Amino acid sequence: MSSESKIEWTEQTWNPTTGCTKISPGCKHCYAETMAVRLKAMGTPGYENGFELSLMKSRLGQPLSRKKPTVYFVNSMSDLFHEDIPDSFIEQVFDVIEKTPHHTYQILTKRADRLAEYFQGSPVPQNVWLGVSVEDRMHGAPRIDVLRQVDAKVRFLSIEPLLEDIGKINLSGIHWVIVGGESGSKARPMQVKWVQSIQQQCKKQGASFFFKQWGAWGSDGVKRNKQLNGRKLHGKVYNDYPSVVAL
Repeated sequence: MSSESKIEWTEQTWNPTTGCTKISPGCKHCYAETMAVRLKAMGTPGYENGFELSLMKSRLGQPLSRKKPTVYFVNSMSDLFHEDIPDSFIEQVFDVIEKTPHHTYQILTKRADRLAEYFQGSPVPQNVWLGVSVEDRMHGAPRIDVLRQVDAKVRFLSIEPLLEDIGKINLSGIHWVIVGGESGSKARPMQVKWVQSIQQQCKKQGASFFFKQWGAWGSDGVKRNKQLNGRKLHGKVYNDYPSVVAL
């Protein structure tokens, strides 16, 4: 079944595929890989292959049986636009999405080029939010321009883990920006000024800002349990969602 999510900006996760491969620095300490290895060790169905890319056809119909309107994060444990996932399977995923217009689907990818290629000449369903991961200037920032080419009702950025000051960013056509630091024992620190820069640019350019977490490193530069570091920026929790939709 799909499962209730602990991710602060969604309600449920739906994983019609599991597993992935690393393509940029943001993947170095992938939480999904760590979790997949743990789930395999526990004998959890669907993770027999650990973090090897796997198509989970039996999960395709999960959202169809849920009548309550739900916000789904698609493939929290994978990347729907991974180069080894056939177009035919992606089409099956979108067939389910189109059959469930009462749900909202958040799809996040690091494969921005394939995302844009897939939707070239075809519309994005109105209940789909499309996003790209942005961890740094070299690998992450260029994905923003590619995302902007896709005519989605909501375009969003997941700037997590934020690994450096990403400088000035063009947020035209971007509706929502999520920012967060890295978790785990090997987490890389995130600096307050990097977050502040993004927040200020969101405010100036009209993008909604959501601060997800500090992660393993607090705003004071001290490493500790991420729960102790919390989610506050300037003493406030930022839970803004895209202004173009009502949640």
